[in-house]
Amino acid sequence: MARISSKQINKDKAGVFFMATLLLWLVSVLFEILFNKRKELLLIVSGACFYQIANWVIRFLVSRDPLFVNTSVSLLHSTITSASVVFILVNQSLRSGLNGMFEHLELVGAKWLWAYPALCFSCGYFAYDQLDMLVYGLYSSLIPAILVHHLLLLVCFTLALYRNVTINYLILTLICELHSIILHVRKVRRMAGIRDAKSRIVRVEWILNWITFFLARLASHILITIKLIRDASKFEKGIELPLALFGMAGMNMLNIFLGIDLYNAFRREKNPQQMSNHHHRE
Repeated sequence: MARISSKQINKDKAGVFFMATLLLWLVSVLFEILFNKRKELLLIVSGACFYQIANWVIRFLVSRDPLFVNTSVSLLHSTITSASVVFILVNQSLRSGLNGMFEHLELVGAKWLWAYPALCFSCGYFAYDQLDMLVYGLYSSLIPAILVHHLLLLVCFTLALYRNVTINYLILTLICELHSIILHVRKVRRMAGIRDAKSRIVRVEWILNWITFFLARLASHILITIKLIRDASKFEKGIELPLALFGMAGMNMLNIFLGIDLYNAFRREKNPQQMSNHHHRE
């Protein structure tokens, strides 16, 4: 019998842990819907079903490659969510103006029009995507960053949805999906075999990648964290502030790792021969 590698053992352990946490999350959501009569949370289930159906359609019509299918559905989610967030922010600014839109009470206790349904629907996607990656093994290592990211979002999103607090704050965090669009486009482009770093499409993609990374992801999450810290004294005693700070600390840390990965990927695409020779010398 072939010896099972330690890498595979770690991957299996991670799979068991994250599958267990996903099942616990599902039980929690179903309990809220069925026993606490929270019918509005059915949009979480609807979101998960919508993206699973999209998965099946792409698998049937385009490709059966699990990574391609997963990335295509992720691109669909990023596009829908980005459009939703922009629509919610523009609609709110037109309805009530920018004055007071980002005040503490507005961000914590109020709900912008369509913000709650949008957050539910996006929450459903993260549950779907977590399951899809676990089923097809689209992760690596004992602590996969992408699975940690999804677990972090599921915990923060569902607790906020249960308690009807910080909904607007979480909508603001989803601005980062503008950058996710470019990330998913890059993966699809590479899987399609377009890898010439000198081509115009790749150059434009990298420009958009860096702009959206710094503005829509890194800067927006840092500003949200600063806002939370400045308004810390305005929060009532409870779980809201610690959970929000913990969630944003996790997001900022993952953003730093993502930035390092992007930089390394940029270097590899810009100087493929040089990077190849460097690895051979090592």
